[in-house]
Amino acid sequence: MNSSSPAGSPVKEDIELPDAGLPDAAPNGDAKVALEDLFDQEDSDNEFPTSSAMPSSPPTQTPPASAPSAPAAAQSESYSDPNIMRQFYDRLFPFRTLFHWLNHSPKPGPDFGNREFAFTLSNDAYLRYQSYLTHDLLKKDILRLNPSRFEIGPVYTTNPRDRKTLRKSSMFKPLSKEIVFDIDLTDYDDIRSCCTKANICGRCWSFATMAIRVVDVALRDDFGFEHIMWVYSGRRGVHAWISDKEARELDDEKRKAITGYFEVLKGGVQGGKRVNLRRPLHPHIVRSLEILKPHFQQVLADQEPFQSDAGQERLLQLLPDKALNDALRKKWASSPDRLSARKWADIDALAATGISKTLDTKALREAKQDILLEYTYPRLDVEVGKKRNHLLKSPFVVHPGTGRVCVPITASGDMSQAEEFDPLTVPKVTELLNEVDAYGKVNGEVQVGDSNLVPDGVSVRQTPDWEKTRLKPYVEAFDAFVRSLMKSETVRVKRERDEDGHTGADGMEF
Repeated sequence: MNSSSPAGSPVKEDIELPDAGLPDAAPNGDAKVALEDLFDQEDSDNEFPTSSAMPSSPPTQTPPASAPSAPAAAQSESYSDPNIMRQFYDRLFPFRTLFHWLNHSPKPGPDFGNREFAFTLSNDAYLRYQSYLTHDLLKKDILRLNPSRFEIGPVYTTNPRDRKTLRKSSMFKPLSKEIVFDIDLTDYDDIRSCCTKANICGRCWSFATMAIRVVDVALRDDFGFEHIMWVYSGRRGVHAWISDKEARELDDEKRKAITGYFEVLKGGVQGGKRVNLRRPLHPHIVRSLEILKPHFQQVLADQEPFQSDAGQERLLQLLPDKALNDALRKKWASSPDRLSARKWADIDALAATGISKTLDTKALREAKQDILLEYTYPRLDVEVGKKRNHLLKSPFVVHPGTGRVCVPITASGDMSQAEEFDPLTVPKVTELLNEVDAYGKVNGEVQVGDSNLVPDGVSVRQTPDWEKTRLKPYVEAFDAFVRSLMKSETVRVKRERDEDGHTGADGMEF
């Protein structure tokens, strides 16, 4: 997917920006920060301006019913229109919650200040090694640069902007970063018949749902992680962010081991068996099979993977008994339109007749398990999760091709949210801006000073613009996820402080 960028990519990777958005550097090179620059200029706890204080968003340009649909390229261009993107960042993007998530504290610290951000600008320039002390400074620079999207990198040993001032380049290295996973439906193109490439529908999206269910429970039960957020990529995939401190501090070797834990499919599409597991099966695989069995029946109905001649031959290639294969091939030749679910049932039905005198029933059962996994098990882009310096698209940015916001799918471990998630109903940036305007008209908001007033003149609480749109449940889910993460960080810091204090008191020497 194009939503993540390897840190070593040779193309337009290291374009320098002036330190816009950061305080001017003092003559000695030390950045001086005015206290007021660290905090919001407004007294309100609300990070988002209200619609009454903003110019009206441009209407969505919907062609007349009699007119042909706009070309996809023209629609894509409108989603990244600078005016639309600037309004989205200013009015709807949850900068404060993003800051709390990446900083793990409301007080500015190195977890955010030494964090790399990278921007993709409208002219396709790619700006790396940007960093900010606070969410206000990040927002200020994003409004100035107006990127089509931005990506999040690791926390470094020093401020990324200062990396070239270090005596040795080896002193600048990543310290921590969330473990991230990337699942792209194009990796399922050999088994999904409904769509290809960047296209998706409800039928093939079920592969993403299966992947979330299998990986999430393993991360929680097998590795003990708690703070896991699954985010829609905006078009055809999902990203996982594992934010536990223990996860963030893992080195690259341990990250590689975790991603390897989920590598079940081997080889390419044109090869032989892609799943070849040793028995007895690992408990993770046993659990995954139980999760995936009901989904497999749906895959057979939705994708018909064995109905075509090629699909049928692929199935027979994976079965271990030649006599059984010959009998199945003969049966299916007399019924060329036989459904995949029927063909799958035929395997056991014919095996039970004793048609093969050499059939190893244990080998057949294991082969069927491997086939089920080949057609349902998660297909991760494992390279994304192996290194701390890998950049990944931020949650809540806008996908420039679809206009859809990269919203959380589930951030609480509630798999019913993943089951119910429909990527085709995720709001588009133009729709959200129109919803803000429509809300103001329906509710009769007028601006008097800094307050929103209803027509009878009674002052009411300022309503942030995201609350007026379909973005509301997604921002609330993100906020709840971050509050839980920050609470666990506070408990951990207190525990470590108490332990250090106890040790220090006992071990004090003079």
